[in-house]
Amino acid sequence: MYAYIKGVVTGKTQDSIILEAGGIGYLLNVSLNTLASAKEGETKKLYTYFHVREDAHLLFGFSSMEEKAMFEKLLAVTGVGPKVALSILSALKPAELALAVVTSDAKAFEKVSGVGKKTAQRIILELKERIKNDELIMENSPDIIINEENSLKREAISALHSLGYDYTEAAKAVSVINVPEGMKTEDIILLCLKQMDNRR
Repeated sequence: MYAYIKGVVTGKTQDSIILEAGGIGYLLNVSLNTLASAKEGETKKLYTYFHVREDAHLLFGFSSMEEKAMFEKLLAVTGVGPKVALSILSALKPAELALAVVTSDAKAFEKVSGVGKKTAQRIILELKERIKNDELIMENSPDIIINEENSLKREAISALHSLGYDYTEAAKAVSVINVPEGMKTEDIILLCLKQMDNRR
């Protein structure tokens, strides 16, 4: 129905933005990441998704095409509705979600409200091939998508994330580490910590 709406941000709630365009105020349900990127009084362009159900017609807004693409993919997963999809995109940026799915990292979903272990595993199972075949998503996440078979790197990313490092930053650091035979997860973590400390 709508590809995007460009207008002035006239209001914000905990999970929505009011965007005024052409004299009409559109209420768009958004993720926390999109909400944080919008300031009242500024002109903002949001890509939209119109969701119709028996009791309501809902309009969703996204700050990027990648976020919208991820939202649509999540809706295709069994048992995942708009509310859960937005919760996931509030906790994980599109590139982080792509990494978690491609590397089968169910732990990345632990901080998502309303998503348990079984749902996380189902998301990974149903979306892995779809995400790997999506040029838009993969083109915007090339430097953090790593070999899905490399369990050592997956473990290192999870460990760094648990230490308080941003998920994307940890994934980028791990993805450039060469892992010779015999290297342990602890060795990768130490190399990454040195690398990230040198950048600061």
